[in-house]
Amino acid sequence: MIEGVLPALITPFTKDDKIDKQGLQQNIEYVIKGGVSGIVPCGTTGESATLSIKEHEKVIDIAIDCSDVAVIAGTGSNNTSEARELTKYSKDAGADASLLITPYYNKPNDRGMLEHFKAISNKVDIPIILYNVPSRTSINLKPEIVSELAKESNIIGIKEASGNFEQVTRILELTQDEDFFILSGDDALTLPIMAIGGKGVISVVANVAPELTVSMVNAINRGKMEEARKLHLAMAPLIRSMFLETNPIPVKKAVELIGLHAGHLRLPLSPLSDENLEKLEAAMKDLNFIR
Repeated sequence: MIEGVLPALITPFTKDDKIDKQGLQQNIEYVIKGGVSGIVPCGTTGESATLSIKEHEKVIDIAIDCSDVAVIAGTGSNNTSEARELTKYSKDAGADASLLITPYYNKPNDRGMLEHFKAISNKVDIPIILYNVPSRTSINLKPEIVSELAKESNIIGIKEASGNFEQVTRILELTQDEDFFILSGDDALTLPIMAIGGKGVISVVANVAPELTVSMVNAINRGKMEEARKLHLAMAPLIRSMFLETNPIPVKKAVELIGLHAGHLRLPLSPLSDENLEKLEAAMKDLNFIR
């Protein structure tokens, strides 16, 4: 079981647009010190769409080499062959699991979705976590398809970021007889998703606030729902600020503001606007992350 708080790591870049190895190591050290149970390199928060294959591999290697918690490597693609090769690399490198986003742009039908994930799971013997985020991919992984994929021995869970609580409930209904779990893919919905059986969160805000996020998840797991509710409400403005503009634009700025490593955003992403920077700074000041 993969559970708890797993930050979807940003990818820091040097001034000459290389992977900032030392910066990534220090960012990982920060979140591990904050109590997270795992890390997720090369997810969409890590600007995976603009990483080359070699850069994917390098980031995965750095994460595995410097981490003593679970490493769930983002290896998804809209190219099934590429996703399979990245997933194989993550297994050979020693990752604990792979996170596979639904194919974006192609918009496969239900059969195509099934065959895409099965083509990877049947060829690479590594635990696989599905990732559904329709707002970014323009396609929704239906609960019935998730249920079918959950029957595969190495497809063990899903990061659910549809924002559709009814869909989350339906997935839990359909997979309750399988050894299968749900992780929230939306920081704002971690509490309600865990309240009905989710096992944790692959988190954006935990790049900045790992201790607070871990405290909330631990409170839920202990049945201390009032404590969890208070933490949820305290973090809500910061969580909202993480999505003032397209992820990871705000979180990279937030990481920079607390003295960690971010570097620039790769085009076509561009820096946070001055107006939204003020809102981000206000949310961070309220929680004493900056003065």
